[in-house]
Amino acid sequence: MQLSSKITKLLRKDSYVPTSAEQVYKQLKEPHLARAQFQKALDILEAEGRIQLANKKIVISQKSSNVYQGRFAANTKGFGFVINPGGDIYVRSDKVGSAINGDLVEVSIDKKARSGRRLSGKITKIIERSTTKAIGRVETRDSSKWLIPSDRRMHNIFLLEDSAEVKNGHMIVAEIIKYPPKGRVRLLEILGDEKSLDVEIEVIIREHDLRTKWPEEATQQAKALPSKVESRDITGRKDYRDDYVVTIDGLDAKDFDDAVSLVKKGDKYHLAVHIADVGAYVPDGSALDEEALLRGNSTYLVDRVLPMFPIELSNELASLNPDVDRLVLSVESIINEQGEVESFELNEGVIKSRARLTYSDVDESLESGKYKNAQQQEMLQLLLGLQKKLEKKRLENGSLVFESIEPKVILDDNNKPIDIEMRQRTDATAIIEEVMILTNVVVAKYMSKRKYPIICRLHEEPAEDALSEIEGLLRSFDYPVEELKKVDHKTYQNLIKFAHNRDDKLLINSVVIRSMQKAKYSATKRSHFGLALKHYCHFTSPIRRYADLVVHRQVKRMLANDFDFDKDEVTGKYQEIADNISLTETESVAAERESKEVMIASFMKDRIGEEFEAIITGITSFGLFVQIPNSAEGLVHITNLKDDYY
Repeated sequence: MQLSSKITKLLRKDSYVPTSAEQVYKQLKEPHLARAQFQKALDILEAEGRIQLANKKIVISQKSSNVYQGRFAANTKGFGFVINPGGDIYVRSDKVGSAINGDLVEVSIDKKARSGRRLSGKITKIIERSTTKAIGRVETRDSSKWLIPSDRRMHNIFLLEDSAEVKNGHMIVAEIIKYPPKGRVRLLEILGDEKSLDVEIEVIIREHDLRTKWPEEATQQAKALPSKVESRDITGRKDYRDDYVVTIDGLDAKDFDDAVSLVKKGDKYHLAVHIADVGAYVPDGSALDEEALLRGNSTYLVDRVLPMFPIELSNELASLNPDVDRLVLSVESIINEQGEVESFELNEGVIKSRARLTYSDVDESLESGKYKNAQQQEMLQLLLGLQKKLEKKRLENGSLVFESIEPKVILDDNNKPIDIEMRQRTDATAIIEEVMILTNVVVAKYMSKRKYPIICRLHEEPAEDALSEIEGLLRSFDYPVEELKKVDHKTYQNLIKFAHNRDDKLLINSVVIRSMQKAKYSATKRSHFGLALKHYCHFTSPIRRYADLVVHRQVKRMLANDFDFDKDEVTGKYQEIADNISLTETESVAAERESKEVMIASFMKDRIGEEFEAIITGITSFGLFVQIPNSAEGLVHITNLKDDYY
């Protein structure tokens, strides 16, 4: 029997409890089995999606033809999905049982997947709990104190063991001593009053397990970094310091990990995208690297940033600040008038940015025709022309460009919200978006062609019935729903085009986006449905995304012609990393969204009694959900609809 078969046979036994690789090795009882051979077999099984690593414990992806294992991702509406390499499994709210978000569970399939449709099932076993703590608001009911979880994905309340110091409205952290349905908790910490904005943000941070403190070793490593690029660091690198290079970012950006330069020679665009060489300062496996992996990415809350790296690196040495030497990984592309990359090269380089431009600077210059100098004028006009060509080609290939507006909450010196700005895609943001997508594609294709393992950005195709849930809404907008029969790029492009000139286009774009799969990271799958690409990776933001740092390291190995590694072993390792950073990204995105919601709600408190135009975004038996132009959402309860029968 092959080793991989022996391992999967062991894991499928009813007596098997998820455990470490070391314990599995011992349970095999193969005295002559080399550990390296065993580890390679595990890496291959993981790369094939037949096993998963959850908290460094091995679980079987498919225990039998009808039973799967995986992490449970709960939804705020009660249902959820069991995350599985073979395809996520839908679990209805009445079949979740006592599972809570993040639990490692066993799910029994009760509905087989038809072509293009997902599996659905019932959670039958909790293998491992995701947390031993609950965070929420205390309420007194019938003389008993209850914890109402602040995490809307947790739909159970917990009886709080007697704690005299806890009062109604306190936000607390509690230890779970008994899980739902008859949950009980014991007080660990009182965070403060639920009405405090600081407390609400702290709850969000705790809820999503975001890391706020640096380990001592990582702190010392950051402090030991040099204050500037030394001449010895430049040896062997391509020197771009005489080129006109600029960064273009948001006004409030503090870390600059990408810079661009562009000239035109004849009918060819010569584009250079320079990305901060974070890997030059963060060795693989070092304290800073280990902490960055745990964080997975930077998290941008309304009132603070929780960076992936300390500011000594993220805002200083690795940041492409103007007028200082900085180490970079550079991608030079020669692009024709049709927006096609005719040739490219990758280099380790050094730059000196000439200017720190903001999106508003660039938009204002392009609109007014006023520039700081001739070099800036030539480059920005060239960038705009190139952006139009690249976007046109992307759309022709089936890529999707959704229309959306992002609320930016403006705070005063006391972190109190005083305004909400609505930010949308402009020429400046589109320029950076297009050149970064192109750079990511160039790197992904380069590494794939050479069969070099990396972490890719995966966006799977929507399920066959993905648009069926919004047919009713689209029908009410007079959209020809018969055009939804085929769920492909053209269908989505037609929906975006249909919405373009409508007052409710943001709502339509929003519900269409929600019909799609969520993007994630993978070491084994490479396609990206939204961008209509076979190969795509993240390369351009290594200061704030760990996936990019992994790709940087592999690009450097490639440039050094280093092939001295086991491909299967590396792929297995990267899949474990991909699973982790997909999870940290999900938590960060949720935390960022919730911090905005908290601040927007606080901002709207002072506007009670004012009237606003609104768009209905949802209808239930008890009322209407509406959204006003500043993105604030709320419920109009049916009891407030007094002018007619509804």
